[in-house]
Amino acid sequence: MTLPATSAAEASFSPIEIGVGRSVIAAVLAIIVLAVRRQPVLPPRAAVGRLLIVAGPVTVGFGLLSALALHQVDSVHGAVLTGLIPASTAGFAVLRAGERPRAAYWAALAFGLAVVIGFAIIQGAGRLRLADLLLLAAVAIAGIGYAEGGALAREYGGWRVICWAIVIALPVTVPVTLAAVLTAPSRPVSASAIAGLAYVGVFSMCLGFFAWYHAMAIGGVAKIGMLQLAQPALTLAWSALLLGEPVGWLTAVAAGAVIGATAIGRNARVDVRAPVLAAGDVLASPEVARQLS
Repeated sequence: MTLPATSAAEASFSPIEIGVGRSVIAAVLAIIVLAVRRQPVLPPRAAVGRLLIVAGPVTVGFGLLSALALHQVDSVHGAVLTGLIPASTAGFAVLRAGERPRAAYWAALAFGLAVVIGFAIIQGAGRLRLADLLLLAAVAIAGIGYAEGGALAREYGGWRVICWAIVIALPVTVPVTLAAVLTAPSRPVSASAIAGLAYVGVFSMCLGFFAWYHAMAIGGVAKIGMLQLAQPALTLAWSALLLGEPVGWLTAVAAGAVIGATAIGRNARVDVRAPVLAAGDVLASPEVARQLS
């Protein structure tokens, strides 16, 4: 629902207010969660460097770039290109999470991506626009944040990782959001726009990652990341239901093919080796290991 909610929010808010401001909303919730769970608001010093790799792409990069893109195209178009996120996540899983997917995984992923790219070419009349380039950049950096966050979740737990990442991004997200609010032209604020902004702040930016990072920690970054191949179909469905955007037969066929690739790739074998830890990295404590088991 992230792209349809973002499109709805843009009826009243600027792309920067949505793309960066959603992290400020999420930070309020993250601080409350950390306080209720009696956890430190700031992460351990040893984890800060890796959390910054999560914070940049996840809390600022993807939200801002996708919001800028959806200012020019609808969420149905965005759904097609964000279908490339699994490839980005799998690539960075190899680099950062110590995973080695087998050939069947890559074959299923290649098929799914071929469907996505073919669909994008047909829908886009064979050309790339600035919005397409922004979405492709968003896809690339999302893979970095997802893979690194999934690897960190093995050590600290998924909910801690996203909460800390959101909090340490506040020195950037607060002033940028405040400047965007003060300089944005006045526009009528609708209930649907407020609902869209609230959704991306609370669910897309915070609570959704509790499940997402925990799933990658216990199921593997590459395998769980493969489930994102179903994202275009889900986004198209929500775009039609919530925004009334048309979805034709070609979209339905492409969505079915992508879901089929997801099912095959999900069952493919993925080997895991112990990740190479950078200086200052810490291994999971017994307490965290018990929570992840």
